[in-house]
Amino acid sequence: MKSATRRTGYMWEERFAWHDTGTAAGIWPSGGFIQPHQAFESSESKARFAGLVEVSGLSKELVRIPARVASDDEILRVHTADYLARLAELSSGRGGDAGDGATPFGATSLDIARLAVGGLIHSAEAVVRGDVDNAYALTRPPGHHAEPDLGRGYCLLSNVGIAIEHLRATTGIERVAIVDYDVHHGNGAQRIFWDDPNVLHVSLHQHRLFPQESGELSEIGGESAEGYNINIPLPAGTGNGGYLHAIRQVAVPAIQKFKPEVIFVSSGFDPSALDPLGCMTVTSDGFRMFAREILNVADEVCNGRVVFAHEGGYSPVHVPFCGVAVLEELSGARTDVVDPFGVSFDDSPAHELLPHQAQVIEAAAAVTKLIK
Repeated sequence: MKSATRRTGYMWEERFAWHDTGTAAGIWPSGGFIQPHQAFESSESKARFAGLVEVSGLSKELVRIPARVASDDEILRVHTADYLARLAELSSGRGGDAGDGATPFGATSLDIARLAVGGLIHSAEAVVRGDVDNAYALTRPPGHHAEPDLGRGYCLLSNVGIAIEHLRATTGIERVAIVDYDVHHGNGAQRIFWDDPNVLHVSLHQHRLFPQESGELSEIGGESAEGYNINIPLPAGTGNGGYLHAIRQVAVPAIQKFKPEVIFVSSGFDPSALDPLGCMTVTSDGFRMFAREILNVADEVCNGRVVFAHEGGYSPVHVPFCGVAVLEELSGARTDVVDPFGVSFDDSPAHELLPHQAQVIEAAAAVTKLIK
């Protein structure tokens, strides 16, 4: 074990694993010819990630950040009162769906979602105060699809959106950047901050995967915030090379120009080559390199202040290795963990930057010219 060189906050609560998404067959509720199984968004990938952090000894190199319950006032800075009331009513009973027909939750799930939001807020506060250099909040349920009045894509509350608005209301922070590399489009943050030129949102995602109606290059922000919403809809099959090119040619220059006071990362490991919901080929070393690029630009523009918020990632066997790679990069610590799937994926030709990928990235890079 190589000891940490940076103070990295780490937030996980066992209660997150108790968020119940039912017996769906992946996405679809059981019944008829659909045999009961397990929803893709289950506790498996997150709890196994947390387990590897402990077993590897990495947890001893991190600064543990406790969660707390987010208040109504904090949540209502982003979500509507009617939506929160509906979640509360359903959660107090047997559960229900957050609104899109594919976001099931069980009894007490809103309580768990409040804890996840509060844990991310605590993590962000620790970074802004300087208690830690950066932080990783291993939150569940995820949040980047949640809109003000609607839960979508397994997301109940906009974890990152609420944390940003909390910082802006209580700490004097004004300018915030979001980099979202989850394989699905960050539609929640796009809608929440569409007209806000003080929040830069950069989403790298598989083109027209989910939601299929959002995430196009042409969606660049509202009239008063054009250029502050940047979508990079990458073609299916993109690997480390395409993602790194997108981060270096679009996300990093946009952040350098925008000069945020803190950077949030919506950290989804579903671009992984083993993910059942995406068609990308990113490896654990790829995610490690993403973290390095973001840390470097954060050191340049905002004193290294970066807050990672866990989002998707549905391969229980691969997510833990991807997550540990990112935590190692954030902290500077190195464990004895070796990703066994690297034998199959690290040298894949899929990691080469291809012309059709570069064309999309070049078009997205043009949007950065609008940032003031």
